[in-house]
Amino acid sequence: MLLPAQVWLILEPMDMRLGIDGLSSRVQHALGRSPCDGTAYAFRNRRGNRLKLLQWDGTGVWLSQRRLHEGAFVWPAPGETVFTLTQAQWQWLITGVDWQRLEARPMSDWKV
Repeated sequence: MLLPAQVWLILEPMDMRLGIDGLSSRVQHALGRSPCDGTAYAFRNRRGNRLKLLQWDGTGVWLSQRRLHEGAFVWPAPGETVFTLTQAQWQWLITGVDWQRLEARPMSDWKV
């Protein structure tokens, strides 16, 4: 599965029991968008330790899930304006690091 150029973060916490149909319905009703538009949609649970990514690949829908064993995904607060994440910031977000406070650099740039 390739990550699309655009990922929408759904700000309100979501019930992680929802599957493809339930999350697709949320995208359609809350955003007025088609879940099959080539964009990915990321959802987080109330505790912030689970993330689901809904993505259409042209022939079907992928639903991926990630769970942190410690900590929580740093998510924008409800009511924040539209913004963009760089690819590096997305990588930090999905690993559970506070992407809003770090200057993200590729791991190849790290000095040990």
